Parts: sequence; structure tokens; C-alpha cells
Amino acid sequence: MRKLIIYLLLLLVLAKGHGQELNLPVFTQYLADNNFVVSPTYAGIGDNLKLRANGLTQWVGIKDAPDNQSFYADFRIADRSGVGVSFYNDKNGNTIQKGAKFSFAHHLILDYYSKQYLSFGISYNINNFRIDISKFNNGTDQPPVSNPLITDDRSTNNNNFDVGMLYRNKGFFFSFNANNILEKKIDEDIRIAEPNLLLNYQVYSGYTFNGPKKSGLEFEPSIYYQMFSSDNRSSTDLNFKFRKFNRNEDYYWAGVSYRFLNDQFFKPLNLGPMLGFKKDIFYFGYAYQVTMNDLSGYNSGTHVITIGLEFLQGISNCPCTQSPVH
Repeated sequence: MRKLIIYLLLLLVLAKGHGQELNLPVFTQYLADNNFVVSPTYAGIGDNLKLRANGLTQWVGIKDAPDNQSFYADFRIADRSGVGVSFYNDKNGNTIQKGAKFSFAHHLILDYYSKQYLSFGISYNINNFRIDISKFNNGTDQPPVSNPLITDDRSTNNNNFDVGMLYRNKGFFFSFNANNILEKKIDEDIRIAEPNLLLNYQVYSGYTFNGPKKSGLEFEPSIYYQMFSSDNRSSTDLNFKFRKFNRNEDYYWAGVSYRFLNDQFFKPLNLGPMLGFKKDIFYFGYAYQVTMNDLSGYNSGTHVITIGLEFLQGISNCPCTQSPVH
């Protein structure tokens, strides 16, 4: 029975590793007041310089479970333009992926009086994917088992692009992104059954509205949808969060997220709370997601910590770059 469980866990980790190059792991980092995680179109919106560092540990309690660290920075370079950069390191069992994104966004006013804005963004991505075979067991049936096709730490690089658009109307926002729009070249002698279609689509939408007058409350329901073109897999996040402001415009926030596969609405993948605060230029967020599938008895969930700084606060001459946080 123990060996069966080990093989089951290995299979799930390898299955996730097979799709690891398709997209960076997105859990709830974008809900830590960092929409730039989801779309390059958010570069330059808000304070002039926003920094976010994320640490994510998935399936705590399972050996060699996925682990990810990432850093995001975006800032405004003109009244209507912004740039951003992100770096990440992702380890999933014996697969290691590192990479960076360089983004540019431009923001337009559709209607000044009704506060309708349209943004366009593009990112250049570079990724390095490597297989660490140092822990492979040769001549045994214990996982991980050595593959005769892999004789060293195989490493491949991939260059690609993301494009996106963002529409905002007062508190409403809707973004659409196409990630990894180029097909990937594959060395058939090295990588077997690897997908060359990395394209995936993401939709992120929600509405931010104020609570009772002078309460300092702000509410934000949102939805995040992702679909992979290679096999039409798709998932959805249903989110709700609120912020409570004080007189100095500092605030604390809390929320909850519910993730499910779109053909299994009543069988959630993850469910969990999140909370955080912003004090002057410092930002902190924490999210916890409990695993709702068969692995729930073997791990204590997924933990995400976000630390951030916001510098050079200033108002642009264009309202199209105003902060999404009221």
C-alpha cells in the first residue's frame, strides 16, 4: 500500500511537471494587489514603482513537492505607458525551471467622464527547463526511476511572447491574455511526447466597489479563468476580498479563493483564505489553500507569502494610470 501511494504521488508530480513549461504556476499571487502577475497590461498602473516578491510552497508534507519563488516589478515611464519585469525559479520534483519576462503596456482613455480606459500589453519571455538526474535510482524499481534516454541534466531554452488587453470602466475590469503565442521547437531525440503548442488563454475580471459611506470598506469579487490549447484543460478561480482603509490610506485586507476544473465544479482543487495589510510603502500578504483531492490526507496544503514595497508615489497627468485600489 505504501509503495502504491508513493507511485501515485510521483505520477501526479510528473503530470504537473509535464505541463510546467506551459505556464508559470498561478495560485493566488495576483490577489495580493499585484495584477501584473496575470497580465502585462497592468504595468505602470498605480504607484510609480511597485515591487512584489512571492514564495510558494505546494503540498507541504510531500517530499519534492512543487516550490516556487518569483519577483515582480513594474513602474510608469510616461503618463500613459509602463514597463515591468519578473523573474522566477520553479522546482517540481526533478524538474527545474527558471526564467524572466520583460513587459510593456500602453494605456488609452476611451471616455474621460465615464472613466473608461483601454490598455494593451506585450511580454517577451525567456525560460530555461532542466531535468536533475542526480537522485535517479539506477537498477531499482524505486521512484524516481532512471530513463535510458536521459544521460545528463538535459536543459532547453524557450523564447516566447504574451499579448493582452485590459478594459476598465470605473470599478469594473476585464483582461484577456494569450500567453506563449509561438510554437516551441522540439528536439525529438531528447524529449519524447512533449507538447509543442504552449499557447494558453487567461481571463481575469472583477468589480471593485465601496461599502457604506465613511466606512472605509472596499469589496472586490473577481474571477480568473485559464485554458490550455494543447489539450483544452481549463480551470477557474472564484474570489472575494475586501479592504479596510484608515485615515492615512493604509489598509488591511482579507478574502477567500475557490479553484476548480471547469468540468468538475463541485470538486474543488483548492480552497482557502488570504489576508494582508499595507502600511506606508510596505505590503504583506499571506494565502493558504487546502488541497481538496485525494492528496489531502498526505499534505497540509499550499502556502503563499507576498512581501512588497511601493515607491515614488505620484499621480500621473493621465487618469488611465490611476491605482486599481481606491
